[in-house]
Amino acid sequence: MPHRGAHVKIGIIGAGNIGGALTRRLTALGHDVSVANSRGPETLADLAAETGATPVLFTEAARGAEVVVVTIPQGKVASLPKGLLDDAAEGVAVIDTGNYYPRGRDGRIDEIENGVTESRWVSDQLGHPVVKVFNGIYSQHLQDKGVPKGTEGRIALPVAGDDEAAKAKVLRLVEELGFDAYDAGSIDESWRQQPATPSYGADASLETLPELLAKASPVRTPEFTA
Repeated sequence: MPHRGAHVKIGIIGAGNIGGALTRRLTALGHDVSVANSRGPETLADLAAETGATPVLFTEAARGAEVVVVTIPQGKVASLPKGLLDDAAEGVAVIDTGNYYPRGRDGRIDEIENGVTESRWVSDQLGHPVVKVFNGIYSQHLQDKGVPKGTEGRIALPVAGDDEAAKAKVLRLVEELGFDAYDAGSIDESWRQQPATPSYGADASLETLPELLAKASPVRTPEFTA
């Protein structure tokens, strides 16, 4: 099993594929996890029974949390309650796992279409810096493929953000989940890990991930533009 770090209070906003996988893995590592979805805590009874996580309302998910994970469809981020992070712990690290899928899910977001990175837009909506990670790995791989450091073929995940203390916290968490954490620079560089880039869904190793990120183009492919 990956090395267990210090016990951390974590709020997860969104209980879809990535949110569910993180709830399972982080509770298994001994962290104190609260999880919320748009349909209400009662709909999370099965996940809570399976994992020991605490189902809460969106408005309560960040209360006292040292790490908050925002893992909802990009188009829904702007409608999250204002002041969502007001009750979080001082120095909270906010993780954005999202991707912009304008066709068929999120609709058009003008700022992103005009060149703002997805996570910079999320940060602007939340009024708080975010750290981008977990957006380019399949949820089942996130749940099942974490392995101890040094294991051959260990998957590396890019971690982008501007707040160095928050990013350090997230890098440690990624390692604890059983993945090599790679510091992929600032949030404005995080387009390198967006959909349709070489690293997206590649399950790359620490040896190959930097090269894939370097090859990325800032120009969106047609299927990821509105």
